[in-house]
Amino acid sequence: MNNIKNVFSIKDLENLSGIKAHTIRIWEKRYNVLQPMRTDTNIRLYDLASLQKLLNITLLHDYGYKISKISAYPEAEIPQMVREIVSSKSAKNHAITAFKMAMMNFDQELFLNTYNWLSEEKSFKEIFHQVFIPLLEELGLLWQTDTITPAHEHFISCLVQQKLLVNTEKLQLVRPTQLDKVFVLSLPMNEIHELGLMYLNYEILYRGYKTIYLGESMPIDNLKDLKKHFNSIVFVSYLTVQPELSAINDYIVEMTNQLVDESTELWYTGRLTQFIDKKYLSDRIVVFNSIAELIEKI
Repeated sequence: MNNIKNVFSIKDLENLSGIKAHTIRIWEKRYNVLQPMRTDTNIRLYDLASLQKLLNITLLHDYGYKISKISAYPEAEIPQMVREIVSSKSAKNHAITAFKMAMMNFDQELFLNTYNWLSEEKSFKEIFHQVFIPLLEELGLLWQTDTITPAHEHFISCLVQQKLLVNTEKLQLVRPTQLDKVFVLSLPMNEIHELGLMYLNYEILYRGYKTIYLGESMPIDNLKDLKKHFNSIVFVSYLTVQPELSAINDYIVEMTNQLVDESTELWYTGRLTQFIDKKYLSDRIVVFNSIAELIEKI
């Protein structure tokens, strides 16, 4: 089965560009900026080239160009104008659009070029907070509405992970300065959404602590082994889709029974934490509503 999406509805275009479907229809009718295909029942469908063109037009429009002026340009000139804007140092707000274009075209070069000009003026932390986190939140919504496929999501996530790994390695070469506790980062069994945990690892290292990064699908028994090696441990977990809702409180109880004593704490964040019953929490267990909230606690 081919999971590369290459035909889009007008709702997909709205989700990706932020331009309302009603406005897209007006732009088509009045300025002929897009030429949709039509189904037998007269429903508009768009190919990847149309999506690319709309994202380019959206970027120019955001940058102050009137749609009447954009529509008058020769078609081949529009991508060139976008490239000039994206390469300018004042266009940082358009990085998310550039990254989305890179994702839809599986264009690694555009991703890397966009990242490189961002990094000329911003630290990695700033890029992650100001660009990658909003981008990834938007991708989650696009994926849930079937606007993008898992292939698109994996492509862009792997490139973001690559940047995280490079910047994390730089911090791992620095000797820890905070020696009162060690952070052990892992995900529950069958949880593969690792990006949030990877970023927490970066932030904890940045603050001078030693981290033990264990990644996805870690059995609780294996976590228990770490207690033989370190005196004071904070176990950190990021709950996105696992454990299943019906098992989440059992998971918290098992983690508590296996790991918690006066020298350990359990820290949880992620989408599923809202479903944890507070009666299973103790003063050694902390639940955070966001990455930012957890970082503040470190």
